[in-house]
Amino acid sequence: MAGHSKWANIQHRKGRQDKLRSKLFSKLSKDITIAAKMGSPDPDMNPRLRLAINNAKGQSMPKDNIKRAIDKGFKGDGADYDEMRYEGFGPAGIGIIVEVSTDNKNRAAMEVRTAFSKSGGNLGETGSVSFMFDQVGEITYPLAVGDEDAMMEAAMEVGADDVVSDEPSDDPDESPEHTFYTERDQLAVVAGALEKQLGQEPKGVNMIWKAQTPIDAPDKANTILNLVDALEDLDDVQTVYHNLELSDAAMAAVAAAAEEE
Repeated sequence: MAGHSKWANIQHRKGRQDKLRSKLFSKLSKDITIAAKMGSPDPDMNPRLRLAINNAKGQSMPKDNIKRAIDKGFKGDGADYDEMRYEGFGPAGIGIIVEVSTDNKNRAAMEVRTAFSKSGGNLGETGSVSFMFDQVGEITYPLAVGDEDAMMEAAMEVGADDVVSDEPSDDPDESPEHTFYTERDQLAVVAGALEKQLGQEPKGVNMIWKAQTPIDAPDKANTILNLVDALEDLDDVQTVYHNLELSDAAMAAVAAAAEEE
């Protein structure tokens, strides 16, 4: 079905994970609140809320935090958020999709546009980038849940389209995973079947934009990654997707440059 994901473990350079982790709970809480506000507070009756809760649990968010976020959304407390998608191009023509949840559309648009322009990129029209991606379901499990062969067997049993297993790593900044892919309308079904098959809840269950044809741009890698970092640092931004992929040599160069920062 699949080999190893060489890109996943350096998608964020050394030290980035701690910074992102510090913002993770607030973004997960926002996602739960939005889902609860849009539908039932009962995850069994609200598929989107169920996915948001599963993701929060996968990131070890405390149950009290999850409950507060659900109550906040169901009671209509707090700001009303609009969900938006921006599409643009980074250096070397790299396609970037930015998903935003914001209570101020003008602020979000200005901040996203500024991040692109400062890194030599530019925003495009809706559809100018997304046609190069497929929207698919993604389910992740820690590498320790089983070996690659067992995951391939599980994927076939539950009807997943593919599974990619990261290389094992002793680096504490890395969290190698098994990543299952499925058709978007089968995400909840496959996630539930995998949970039964593997005997534990997934670390993450998401709808993602998966690049059809990744682009290798070693000369612009650091500039592109700086743009991705800048976008992810924005409070309104929930997720950033791109189609950059690097060779082993380029990844080594990026890692070496990160060590010098």
